[in-house]
Amino acid sequence: MSKRKLSRQQQFRIDKVQQERLARAERKHEKIEQTLASDNLSEALDGLVIAHFGATLDIEDAQGNITRCSVRSNLPVLVTGDEVIWHADEKGESQGVIVALKERKSILTRPDYRGKLRPVAANVDRIIIVACPSPRTPVNLIDRYLVATAHDDIQPVILLNKHDLIDQAPEMLTELSQYEALGCETLIASINSNEELQAIKTLVADGNSVFVGQSGVGKSSIIAALLPGEDIRIGEISEATGKGRHTTTTAKIYHIPSGGQLIDSPGIREFGLWHITEDDLDKGFPDVTDHAQYCKFNNCTHTHEPKCAVKLAVDEGQLLARRLNSYLSIRDSIDEVTMRS
Repeated sequence: MSKRKLSRQQQFRIDKVQQERLARAERKHEKIEQTLASDNLSEALDGLVIAHFGATLDIEDAQGNITRCSVRSNLPVLVTGDEVIWHADEKGESQGVIVALKERKSILTRPDYRGKLRPVAANVDRIIIVACPSPRTPVNLIDRYLVATAHDDIQPVILLNKHDLIDQAPEMLTELSQYEALGCETLIASINSNEELQAIKTLVADGNSVFVGQSGVGKSSIIAALLPGEDIRIGEISEATGKGRHTTTTAKIYHIPSGGQLIDSPGIREFGLWHITEDDLDKGFPDVTDHAQYCKFNNCTHTHEPKCAVKLAVDEGQLLARRLNSYLSIRDSIDEVTMRS
């Protein structure tokens, strides 16, 4: 399909908007450089990005004070969880300027609506995948989460919530034990028991945690229980669909009173995986790739080839058939996107 040509007037409007954006960016850059050249700034300070508001960020210092800061233009995109170097404006003409980014130990990324990969949180120690029997979390969705965490090299933990409803999906207990056998950390707990809530608190007591999961699994309720007193909105379950409504709008870091930090990032129904490669897929399915190395053909698709070690492993009960099916399904989705790009 040929692209629609823009009229001269439409092109003029687009160019004008672009010029206005560039002019605003240049004015912002000049203002920041003027501030840096003045005598108003404090000595260099360590800071933590705790929230992101477009062109400015909230920075927390070592004493817990929060300052709204601008960002020097030569820095990459900063996100919640980043550790930075900044200067406070001691005369109050501006609030502060971030001048350097410290090395990240991890970065959580998500594709935006155009498919471009963007960072959403930094220095994440674990991603807690919340699953529950109602609404039933499909194992294929959990597998997709595991591949996405493998892409970012962040430790995943599978948390089975609302287990009082397990009679609606009793097979989930078997699935959880299967993930344990694959080396995944798992936890069965909910906020309805003080003992189980304490188990969740122990899980997040060190480092930065992010909770993810399809809507309605109870993620927001867990976060609210960990952060009493914070205004954490809890989405209601739609009677028509059985799915929850998204409630989180921007990433923010919270200090959990019982220990650890929580980065509350926008709720999602499932990870988009069009940004991953087959190497990422293999990292998310070590049980499949462990057998794939023994296939007769190097380019074996594990579907129809003779002497396929992966299919043989399924036949002999060494590999779960559902894991192979999930692997093939995700791989096909990667191939479809690659063909369209």
